[in-house]
Amino acid sequence: MPVISMFYGVIIMMYYFDNQKHQRPHIHVKYQDDEAVIAIPEGELLEGKLQRSKLKIVQAWVEIHQDELIANWELAVSGQQIFKIIPLR
Repeated sequence: MPVISMFYGVIIMMYYFDNQKHQRPHIHVKYQDDEAVIAIPEGELLEGKLQRSKLKIVQAWVEIHQDELIANWELAVSGQQIFKIIPLR
């Protein structure tokens, strides 16, 4: 599973061919022992758990980079290589 960004201890990933279970664009997020699936571009928590403060940071990042995330999603579901996205600073 390719990592597309990392910031403040949060790891953002996107799977290839991952449009079956949730059937909408999303990212996978890990922070310490928490794992979550976040919808793009809405930032809605679809599955799992994430500390509230980290969820807010991820949602802000998703809002800033929604065009890039959707472009990555379209690449990923067709099995093409995705690209890194600038982390929050």
